[in-house]
Amino acid sequence: MERTMQAMILDRPQAPLRLATLPVPEPGPGQVRVRVRACAVCRTDLHVVDGELTDPKLPLVPGHEIAGEVDATGASARRFEPGARVGIPWLGWTCGECAYCRSGRENLCERARFTGYTLDGGYAGYALADERFCFALPAAFGDVAAAPLMCAGLIGYRSLVKAGDAERLGIYGFGAAAHLVAQVARWQGREIYAFTRPGDEDAQAFARDLGAAWAGGSDERAPVELDAAILFAPVGALVPVALRAVARGGTVVCGGIHMSDIPSFPYELLWQERTVCSVANLTRRDGEEFLAIAAKIPVQTETETFPLEQANEALARLREGRLQGAAVLVPGGD
Repeated sequence: MERTMQAMILDRPQAPLRLATLPVPEPGPGQVRVRVRACAVCRTDLHVVDGELTDPKLPLVPGHEIAGEVDATGASARRFEPGARVGIPWLGWTCGECAYCRSGRENLCERARFTGYTLDGGYAGYALADERFCFALPAAFGDVAAAPLMCAGLIGYRSLVKAGDAERLGIYGFGAAAHLVAQVARWQGREIYAFTRPGDEDAQAFARDLGAAWAGGSDERAPVELDAAILFAPVGALVPVALRAVARGGTVVCGGIHMSDIPSFPYELLWQERTVCSVANLTRRDGEEFLAIAAKIPVQTETETFPLEQANEALARLREGRLQGAAVLVPGGD
């Protein structure tokens, strides 16, 4: 008798996800099949569902912040034994041959494939993954706590590295990624200045609870000049705002995969060697470094769980800014 699983399916952009019963997939060469124990809901999932990231695989099982255990292995897959706890991130496959891959920049591979976008993801009972792009999960984290680390944590960490040695760090958009990277930054001895939606006192209190030296609305100025700022809010209008907030030689890091248009701004905001840069995807080295640090601190993840069939509700809550920390889907038994 064929084994089946529950999954949430995107049939077309801007449509609600559909609950479906699908066959449990069989792993191919070099793949592992992972029983999904938790899958966090990422803003990138919103960009896919809302059609802002074009040309997804359709129909698609979204989700790329996956924590679970290896259930089966395909031919030549030897890295993980059945029962091993693993995480599956956004970057699902690279060619290994292009100039980017050969120079340690696999995050820029032109042929890359992405979990929950061009590969089926974790809004399901089981998921397939290339074993080379899975991470062993530290014992310090349960499955629900580990799931947001697979993107919010990884992209946050890569953004923090791009910010250089900044001692006074501004963070715009205090959601899933921000609450994780703030803990790493504080552990490194940096000062955090958190910018939330104007009037969002709960998010500002949350930031202060995590050690922020100051928290206010994105329409406010920090009490000091910043050395760098990271933008997790996908709002292009915040780029010139952040440039005004950083000191000479400061850096503004755009941590999202999609952002609304950046408005024109006077050159004087960029003058004095200020820099604007984006963060694209992640590398496996990012994951190994971040997970080691996260377990050492240890990072505490703030989560709210939802049954798999409530994925649309979790996405709506994220879209409307009604989450503190990260939403995490928990599939039921099969």
